Amino acid sequence: QVQLVESGGGLVQAGGSLRLSCLASGRTPANYPMGWFRQAPGAEREFVATISASGAFTRYADSVKGRFTISRDNTKNTVYLQMNSLKPEDTAVYLCAARRGSVTSIESKSYDYWGQGSQVTVSS
Repeated sequence: QVQLVESGGGLVQAGGSLRLSCLASGRTPANYPMGWFRQAPGAEREFVATISASGAFTRYADSVKGRFTISRDNTKNTVYLQMNSLKPEDTAVYLCAARRGSVTSIESKSYDYWGQGSQVTVSS
């Protein structure tokens, strides 16, 4: 089992920045690819970014490319999502996820462990 806890969300004005953190604990979380997803009210869960276990490979949704950066520090069992140039349409609950295996994925159904989510609200 892997437990995930997100932090760092909040309210920010458009154009501002936030950094989300996801602390992992349990069964060797440093070996797992990780992802960030988001879900706005009434919308489906949406892929944001993913990172390989080593951190060497990353992939982003087109909507956040160039504005968001995913990274990880395996010595701290923590994955980060740096969000810059935030827009009102980025408003959502942001969820951290981990998946068993060695390959990253943009599909939420392929992830095995989920955090409880962190609210990000961007005002115009």
